[in-house]
Amino acid sequence: MYKLFNPDNIKLTKYLFFTGKGGVGKTSTACATAITLADQGKKVLLVSTDPASNLQDVFGISLTSKGTPIQEVPNLVVANLNPEEAAKAYKESVIAPYKGKLPASVLQNMEEQLSGSCTVEIAAFNEFSNFITDEKTQIEYDHILFDTAPTGHTLRMLQLPSAWSNFISESTHGASCLGQLSGLESKKEVYKNAVNTLADGKMTTLILISRPEYSPLQEAERASRELKELGVHNQLLVVNGVLELDVENDEIADKLYAKQQEALRNIPESLRDTLTYKIPLRAYNITGIKNIRMLLKEDYLESQNYKLNKEELPKVKALIEDLYASKKRVIFTMGKGGVGKTTLAAAIAIGLADKGVKVHLTTTDPADHLKFVVEEGHGIRLSKIDEKEELRNYTKAVLAKARETMADEDIAYVEEDLRSPCTQEIAVFRAFAEIVDNADDEIVVIDTAPTGHTLLLLDATQSYHKEIQKSQGDIPEAVKNLLPRLRDEKETEVVIVTLPEATPVYEAMRLQEDLKRAGINNKWWVINSSLFMTNTQSPLLKTKSLNEIPWINKVDEISHGNFAVIPWKGEEIKGEKLVDLIR
Repeated sequence: MYKLFNPDNIKLTKYLFFTGKGGVGKTSTACATAITLADQGKKVLLVSTDPASNLQDVFGISLTSKGTPIQEVPNLVVANLNPEEAAKAYKESVIAPYKGKLPASVLQNMEEQLSGSCTVEIAAFNEFSNFITDEKTQIEYDHILFDTAPTGHTLRMLQLPSAWSNFISESTHGASCLGQLSGLESKKEVYKNAVNTLADGKMTTLILISRPEYSPLQEAERASRELKELGVHNQLLVVNGVLELDVENDEIADKLYAKQQEALRNIPESLRDTLTYKIPLRAYNITGIKNIRMLLKEDYLESQNYKLNKEELPKVKALIEDLYASKKRVIFTMGKGGVGKTTLAAAIAIGLADKGVKVHLTTTDPADHLKFVVEEGHGIRLSKIDEKEELRNYTKAVLAKARETMADEDIAYVEEDLRSPCTQEIAVFRAFAEIVDNADDEIVVIDTAPTGHTLLLLDATQSYHKEIQKSQGDIPEAVKNLLPRLRDEKETEVVIVTLPEATPVYEAMRLQEDLKRAGINNKWWVINSSLFMTNTQSPLLKTKSLNEIPWINKVDEISHGNFAVIPWKGEEIKGEKLVDLIR
């Protein structure tokens, strides 16, 4: 269907930016591309700006932000930037001038606003802007590769005039991540040059990485569209992990192949004109020079002699038994998109309802889809949160108040700020809060929890309101009441959902740290879509399943044994399949 992605046969530009959802293979593809180009005799610099980067594990050596030559790959230098450290230093530089001049609650509010993913992205952009605009680096290297591209939201913020003022010290709508650029006036020209280079098709290619699955392809389409609107048109799509059947009549292999092919047949319309390549599904973990070098060339079937920590892996039934016994009232499922949060939320609702308790299951997925997954009745009440509608209403309310006091250029900043992930979480969370506030006689199961940063933003803004009444955003009483409730581990449980692979597990660990920072308890983890739990006889899938063991063991350790594993399924889990899941 698509040609193999191999830089030996593709002419590539000087700058290559890799982007895509977590866990789709951005880092692996970037590393393999870098090694292939270096093996051609090209001088190559690979820069990672991913906070969850596992580059050090991939290359098996310690890396620095200055760049480390890779001995086994002459011509390759790898730099591992830490944008979270950069964001920390940057945050301190922004807040320092106001210490002793503003009340503690205002400083707390500012600090939390500068603790989100948007600030980390700006810090990352700040770091790699230096690589893009440095003349010595341009001359020294034939190709400069960036593992993780800036989002459209970040690039739009960089183009807003009010982003370069001390906007954060003057006003906040109490909703999101304002002021990431305050105090960076001296960088304005550097950023402008970096954005221009990014949009120059002769110099730069954006490589969208996806998997042959619905959710990652939708994410790739969104990123592609946003960046095209900003002038970044030179794009390639690489679909990673495409299964090539290696055995006849294996049920798991046949179902996985059919599922992937259906996703590729229904690829989003706007991606169909994008030049697309594929990388076959590999049985081995993409670590070590040998495996990275082989990723774009060939497969081999070999797994380490991994051993499970547990003789028998726990199932979802154990999670439900514990939730029931501990009398939890509010249960969130939390994790990155596409890991199976909605399915798990529905399974938990059914399991608890079977024990005779009343359950209210609510989700941001369309309710008609939820009705196909689980039926209302038998102790279960269903509701939906219309994410787009909630965001629209919230945005409208915030802008109406902002226009009463703000100039147009600051309004433009607020409009962009309202597109941030934090704002979307808060808009939806307000609706969740109303449901929980009116449901004391039910157990409320909620698909998707807000991040710890969002909760801290709400908390900080609440304190801010008490002292300074000029904020444009109002926090409903339901949200104020819910924050203490969520911090009560006797009432609330956040179940983290992940996959048995490196990046999803690392990202889930970061979510857990975020929750800890907000004082939110997490006891249970669920590993979804495990090939290890199937009886596949495909040599490739069997080998791949054995390579899940280290990640299952990792989750076992992190959760102190409080985890469950769900087998990979070829069909959508709904109706009776959900009941099977909880037995």
